[in-house]
Amino acid sequence: MTPLPSGKLLIPPISPAAGPLYQQIVDGLKREISEGRLRPGAPLPSFRGLAGELAVSVITVKRAYEDLEREGIIYRRQGLGTFVSEIADARSREVKTERARELFAGAVREAREAGLGDRQVTRLFRSVLSPEGAPSYAGSRD
Repeated sequence: MTPLPSGKLLIPPISPAAGPLYQQIVDGLKREISEGRLRPGAPLPSFRGLAGELAVSVITVKRAYEDLEREGIIYRRQGLGTFVSEIADARSREVKTERARELFAGAVREAREAGLGDRQVTRLFRSVLSPEGAPSYAGSRD
């Protein structure tokens, strides 16, 4: 999703098989913002423009933009267009951090259901962070 000189975005292909289309647009824009490819103040394509590029309905793009606006990641100016907000990067990181926390919580629940104790879960977590030379998480129950 790198901005092009023409003002268009390059968004990876979206697919109904990968979940709600609007959510794929939301996630893609958040990723581009948090990775610095879309900077604060950068203009975004119109609903119709992005819908045409992605071969989705205008309603799908409108919903994605509305979600991003509700989160404070983008803003609209009547007659001027839609832009990345000044707080977008920080807000996008907050949202991603909360999602990562939720995923970690789910992983801990799964590990405990598998019979792992706290020390084993910690070792498992460390092995994911540094897969080379990490101690095994299997063994005695902690």
